[in-house]
Amino acid sequence: MGKRHLYIVLFIIAILGLSFIQYQYFRIGLNLAGVQFNQKMGEAVKEIKQGLYQRNDLTYLVGTVMAENEANFLLSMDSVQDATNYFMDEFLKQKLLQNGVKAEYSYSLYDQDSTHFLTSEESFSKKDKILSYPVALDGYLPGLINKRVTLELQFKNVNRYFLSQLNGLTIPSIIFLIVIIVVILWVYRAFYLQNNLIVTTNEFINNLTHELKTPVFSIGVASKILEEKGHKDTKELVGIIRAQVEKLKTQIEKVLELGNIEERKGFVKHIELDVKPILDHVVQSFEQQARLNEFSFESDIQGDSFLILGDAYHLENAISSLIENAIKYSGDQTDIVFSAFKKGDKLLISVVDKGIGINQEDIKKIFEKYYRVVDGDLHNVKGHGLGLHYVKRIVHLHKGKIKVESKIGLGSTFTVILPLK
Repeated sequence: MGKRHLYIVLFIIAILGLSFIQYQYFRIGLNLAGVQFNQKMGEAVKEIKQGLYQRNDLTYLVGTVMAENEANFLLSMDSVQDATNYFMDEFLKQKLLQNGVKAEYSYSLYDQDSTHFLTSEESFSKKDKILSYPVALDGYLPGLINKRVTLELQFKNVNRYFLSQLNGLTIPSIIFLIVIIVVILWVYRAFYLQNNLIVTTNEFINNLTHELKTPVFSIGVASKILEEKGHKDTKELVGIIRAQVEKLKTQIEKVLELGNIEERKGFVKHIELDVKPILDHVVQSFEQQARLNEFSFESDIQGDSFLILGDAYHLENAISSLIENAIKYSGDQTDIVFSAFKKGDKLLISVVDKGIGINQEDIKKIFEKYYRVVDGDLHNVKGHGLGLHYVKRIVHLHKGKIKVESKIGLGSTFTVILPLK
């Protein structure tokens, strides 16, 4: 399974897991809402029983309907019953609202013989999910007819009511979950498009560099023949051509090596090796350059052996690139100090120059591929923005770190930290 498919699977698992957790919290919320509803109803039932315990205007009207006694009223029994239903409904609504119950309800008043005296105008179907609260009344009304009297309160679709109470949690949770999914998909799409662009760019650069190798090789062969058989007056010119061809070959090889490393084709080989001979060879090479080009190069290698697990070829190239970079950015006066020493279980390799320095903002970017500092006079320095990127890749593949300290006008210090074996 490729990384892309693995990321997709992990993303789906994460979203499903998050949705499941939200669902569990949702169920817990519904259960808590149900418990809270029962507590509120318990308080409301107490107040309803108290309000209907003694004789008062409401219980007198209800008692008249129960006893079917219309002697004290000028209205018909149907009108009295309608009025009683209205006042009973207002009484129940008031008690429920006072206790925080706003759910849709119906009620029915009946005795032990199932004789119904009062029913609300709105009645619920048997298909509806009904939650019932039978309230056994005491006091005046049961004593009036000498029978048990029950006031039954019914609520339908209480889960929908509970959901309305949880809207402050459920709706934001759903919105945030959707936002997370959209953002992750957008980031993944951007990452995928950028990755395709990088792959396409690398393929183009690799193909271009491969195509350049043939003419460069041909120019090198031709210039060598000219150098051997040409006139003395042209040998200096041919020598310049050959030197530039060698530089071009080095740049081409570096681009190909970096592309191979990034694509894991020419992966760094980790074998046990002593870095000391590599450092000595690098120092010897740059000491010769310093004598020929008349600049200062000092070295201080402390220790007889530095054993690590790594790749000699890439390590030598990376260290050489650091020193070459220090020379290029040294300005008018080149003064390089190279040092290497052990510190605990680490090998520290340091390259110090007294050049033009680097801005703090640019320090964060100098290891990016193709990035080049363009402030001040730095645009006069030739390069492709590959050297430091290559160095960092090699150091990281050796499980090491690279640190930079720099101040404008005072120079820079690059320190490579590698783990010793």
